[in-house]
Amino acid sequence: MALWMEKGSEPLTETEKADLEAIAALKESAAFEFKEKGNQYVKMGKKHYSDAIDYYTRAIDQKALSDSETSILFANRAHVNLLLGNLRRALTDSNEALKLCPSNIKAIYRAAKASLSLNMLAEAREYCLKGLQFDPNNEDLKKLDRQIGLKISEKEKHEAEASKAVAETKKLVSAIENRGLKIGKAMYLELTGLRKPVLDKSNILHWPVLLLYAEVMSSDFIEDFCETDMFSVHLDMIFSEDQPLSWDVENNYKREFIELYYEQTGSGLCLSKEKLLHCLLEGTAAAHREGVGDEEKDTVEDYKQHMGSPKWIKVNERRTLHDVLKEPNFIIPGIPVFYVVSKRSSFYGKFKAGKWAPPSI
Repeated sequence: MALWMEKGSEPLTETEKADLEAIAALKESAAFEFKEKGNQYVKMGKKHYSDAIDYYTRAIDQKALSDSETSILFANRAHVNLLLGNLRRALTDSNEALKLCPSNIKAIYRAAKASLSLNMLAEAREYCLKGLQFDPNNEDLKKLDRQIGLKISEKEKHEAEASKAVAETKKLVSAIENRGLKIGKAMYLELTGLRKPVLDKSNILHWPVLLLYAEVMSSDFIEDFCETDMFSVHLDMIFSEDQPLSWDVENNYKREFIELYYEQTGSGLCLSKEKLLHCLLEGTAAAHREGVGDEEKDTVEDYKQHMGSPKWIKVNERRTLHDVLKEPNFIIPGIPVFYVVSKRSSFYGKFKAGKWAPPSI
């Protein structure tokens, strides 16, 4: 008895025809039974979703149902895969359903939903438009299409902001490069955050500047230190008579006793142009947060190898910020950092002798 025939061949006898029809009926019955089992497991909740997928798969594997019925099975399995977060599988099942029945609205909806969750926005919109051609009043598709539209608008807005951030940051990097300034690894990020310089319309740099009181490791911030400003202008404001420092009980840090220093650093600590661009883009719409690259790790190691005893360079208050930053021995640690000491303090001798060093970074 021939239970399976080669494709394209015809049964030779009425008995063989009857046998094949009986087998087909059994397989069809089994497929419907598996489908119903799958539906029951879906209703039983998440713990049984894997069982539902198993039974829908068994029904499909019977290869006994019409295209429209098999399309429903694929759409049902797509539904369960969506519930489980198996987005790629859900999209594949939806497309298999649509190959068999292009007007299967549930399959179209699930394909659109899976595409949206996968951030395939153009594809999701295409599925929705296709579904609304078949069923213009479908509220679920309309709602999903509105969600997709919002996502597309958000993406376009983000891409525009990212492009603007990249363009502005490239101008900033060029301005830094044209001035011959050297930027190294950022220090004291817990104090400075993601502050960065700004290039104004007149091509003038405005720097956030960190002042550290080495003796007590307290700090002050100058949010906008124009590169053409002299240090004395800002120090006069910070150390005005009517604003004494709360922790300076001995009144050592009066204006006339203040000196400002920066740390002379060794060579080989500068960030490359690409790495500088990457760092300056942090916190913008174009930020790349894939982690610290090898180049930055090398910089950290290089810094540790060159540390030794610090060498302090005194700042002439009558000079501008630009004049100091362009010194060949000044590598800016992300943003300019200057150390404030008092000639009147007992700490002054220790600092000048190089017996104090900033905390390791």
